[in-house]
Amino acid sequence: MTIRGNILEALRAITHAERGDRRFGTFGGVFTPTVLTVLGVIMYLRLGWVVGNAGLIGAIAIILLAKSVTLCTGLSMSSITTNIRIGAGGAYSIISKSLGLEAGGSVGIPFYISLTLSAALYIIGFTAGWLLFFPNHEPLIVSSVVWFVLLAISYASARFAIRVQYVIMVIIAISLISIFLTPNKPIPTQDVPLLGDFGKADFWTTFAIFFPAVTGIMAGANMSGELKDPRKAIPNGTLTGIAVTLFIYIGLAVFLAFVVPTADLLNTDEIVLEKIAFWSPAVTLGILAATFSSALGSMVGGPRVLQALAEQETVPFSPFFATKTKKGEPRNAIFVTGIAVEIAIVFGNLDALATLITMFFLITYGMLNLVVFIQQSMRIISFRPTFRIPRFVSLLGAFGCALIMFLINAVFSIVAIITIIALYVWLERKGLKSDWGDIRGGIFLAIAEKASRIAARFPRHQISWKPDLLIPIDDPRVWPGPLLFINDIVSPSGSIFAFTVRLGEEAEILASLDDLLLPLKERNVLVSTAAIDDDNFVHGSKMVIQTLKGGAFRPNTLFLTLGSEAKNDPKIKELVEHATSHGMGVVILRQHSRVAFGMQNTVNLWLRDRSPNWNLATLLALQLQTNWDGTLNLITVAENKRETKRLRSFMEQLGDVARFPLMTELHVLVGNFKEALEAAPRGDINIFGLAPGINCPAVRDIAERAQSSCLFVKDSGLESALV
Repeated sequence: MTIRGNILEALRAITHAERGDRRFGTFGGVFTPTVLTVLGVIMYLRLGWVVGNAGLIGAIAIILLAKSVTLCTGLSMSSITTNIRIGAGGAYSIISKSLGLEAGGSVGIPFYISLTLSAALYIIGFTAGWLLFFPNHEPLIVSSVVWFVLLAISYASARFAIRVQYVIMVIIAISLISIFLTPNKPIPTQDVPLLGDFGKADFWTTFAIFFPAVTGIMAGANMSGELKDPRKAIPNGTLTGIAVTLFIYIGLAVFLAFVVPTADLLNTDEIVLEKIAFWSPAVTLGILAATFSSALGSMVGGPRVLQALAEQETVPFSPFFATKTKKGEPRNAIFVTGIAVEIAIVFGNLDALATLITMFFLITYGMLNLVVFIQQSMRIISFRPTFRIPRFVSLLGAFGCALIMFLINAVFSIVAIITIIALYVWLERKGLKSDWGDIRGGIFLAIAEKASRIAARFPRHQISWKPDLLIPIDDPRVWPGPLLFINDIVSPSGSIFAFTVRLGEEAEILASLDDLLLPLKERNVLVSTAAIDDDNFVHGSKMVIQTLKGGAFRPNTLFLTLGSEAKNDPKIKELVEHATSHGMGVVILRQHSRVAFGMQNTVNLWLRDRSPNWNLATLLALQLQTNWDGTLNLITVAENKRETKRLRSFMEQLGDVARFPLMTELHVLVGNFKEALEAAPRGDINIFGLAPGINCPAVRDIAERAQSSCLFVKDSGLESALV
């Protein structure tokens, strides 16, 4: 079969997989539940009050502001659903496939809880409407009967629930027609309240009361796992639903302003729409139908979000909740969700939770906008939606959700955010693994690339120096000795670039190098590794030095080890000269075969007052002293006693300017260098400057006389211990 044939066959398989078990189209699966959830109880019971309190212009401003947030979210959701194969769970699926299962679950779990508690709230709202006409009925019995009917409908099948919603949509349409056919005469134009005095509540409080009316835009997306073609159905159904409900809300607000006196609008003891309607029972049925449909939407969508969470083992008892019937119904999730709804109804007053529910809805909307904005900003080729929107739309949506959260209730906003963070930490510790990739690594890479471009505009300065070591390793299998010591040099902010040169058929050498450096990675040290193919170790090492010189995150110090045998001395000398010519500092470690690094407590730093080669040695000594939490001995050698006072003064001034720690001890030794080595205080590491033209036998001799491991250091000229 040709490549083209294979591609076509794969596309057919994907199409079949996407459409085989999903049954609902745009109108029934997305548009209907979206419209019915938005045209809810607030439209019937509170829109008139909003117009009376804020005036016509204020009410339209509130409607447009609230709708702008949901419109931005709807546009963002429409854009991203045309870019990915969205799975079950709606918003959870979108966020998980972009920011990972942890982010998706940390938002998806509260979103599911919000849907569950929303169902309880809508049932309580239905009960309140019912009691207006049948005040002698027992509220708990009414709520329980409604709950049972809703559970039975959702348990039967999603198709049956959609058919019920068609009936509800007809009832709401009849109620709206009855309202607009009111026999009331229009009030005089001069009496129309264009600007309210906000006597009952200020602007933002009024906005907070109205805003939950527009938070139903995810009702269709929650059915994503049941749609024939979610890529088309979600954008078309959601955006059409937003547009239709916007037209209805503004039209109804204008109608009320011109038909109902302000005093009647502000009277919350009466249902003003019922009072003015051509046929008042239609409004009564509309209120009951609106609360019933909203509750049904939550009880149909909520279990499907739970089932999607369980498929990726994001929630406890995942195998139980992930189970579906042969027809694709999440019966276990429906049953448990139904029980949770009934418990919420029985136990109480959900007024406080209502605000928290709104917070979780807003966080979900904000995260959707943020996901789209991030992918737009990264400009990665994988983000190529067929429905494109400007970046300011997703940014405005994310910012608007965050702002509105805190304007509604700052305390509940903080509680909601803390809950999301706690869930993220918990899910991260579970070590979840998805069947798809995500963009988290790309996000940080994009940030790093942006930062590197900014950093490239500024010259590297001594004040920002940190130990970034380049370590050539000839054989990782025999090189474990100084690893922890290297960690103490680079921690907490330095880095390591370790490489080896593959000579011949050593295919596993990179894996050995990774295994060698694994302990440093586990200590959160930034480690990079590479294996270079070359037939000469020194030549390959030179190529690495030259290549890395042009990088944004290039090493600044070559780290070498000096063994007891002299066969590698020419290689070390050549590498030192090459690194120096390319502006790198040099560190050579001669590890003592018996004492290694001793108690890792005392650092001896040897300095000469007229030496130009002491900055890097001083910086490394301070790094080790800090990480060892030990003592620093500052040592110099005087040729005779007359020099002692001058050299001590020199070291005191140096210690003050270089800000040496309080535990620094000053030692001026008299005599020649070899005598000073024998008279010096005992150190776990001795640090010396490295003279030009390295003499490897002399280095070994110094280390032997010092009876400790030693570092020999050469400045690059880019370090300063005085900044």
